[in-house]
Amino acid sequence: MDHAALPQSFTITLPAWVADELAHVPDELPSPEERMALAHRLADRNWREGTGGPFAAVVAERETGRIVSVGVNAVLASGVSSAHAEIVALGLAQARAGAWDLGGDGMPAHELVVNARPCVQCYGATLWSGVRSLVIGVDGPEVEAITTFDEGPMVGDWVEQFAARGIAVTRDLLHDEGVAVLSAYRRAVDAGQVTVYNARTGA
Repeated sequence: MDHAALPQSFTITLPAWVADELAHVPDELPSPEERMALAHRLADRNWREGTGGPFAAVVAERETGRIVSVGVNAVLASGVSSAHAEIVALGLAQARAGAWDLGGDGMPAHELVVNARPCVQCYGATLWSGVRSLVIGVDGPEVEAITTFDEGPMVGDWVEQFAARGIAVTRDLLHDEGVAVLSAYRRAVDAGQVTVYNARTGA
């Protein structure tokens, strides 16, 4: 085998437009509603820019609202199927903190804010990231029904599983605003204007 021909790394980078979107966002967004509004705005622009699906995430210090990182779904932009918004936001937050555990000693409590409930991949990533709270705009079954994405076989007691590991869950924050973003995306799907990148659609 020619080991030199094997890939040695891959990169997931935020789309260039994200910096423009964040230019006038303050360093701190004190309320969960403000943080969710940012996630909805990023999610909406992401699919319109063609860089990925209508999904975005924000990592913030829970008490102060200091924004640590943001992420958008970068599957189409990166060509990497795991480049979901939560993965991007959590990875960038950990890079900024210089630690894989965002709940480590001496760290402030971190919160992950997502416009749509994490899929099964991002469920695990959130579970192991060290965040102390998860705030969701639109729940999973509704996300699937609107967008046609397959979010995977989520366990029924996922909220309880998070709670058992010290992660508080808030659901349906700015729900209607989130549905509006996903519904606009669905209209574009039905019109053949965007790519739905599920590798499999089930039986």
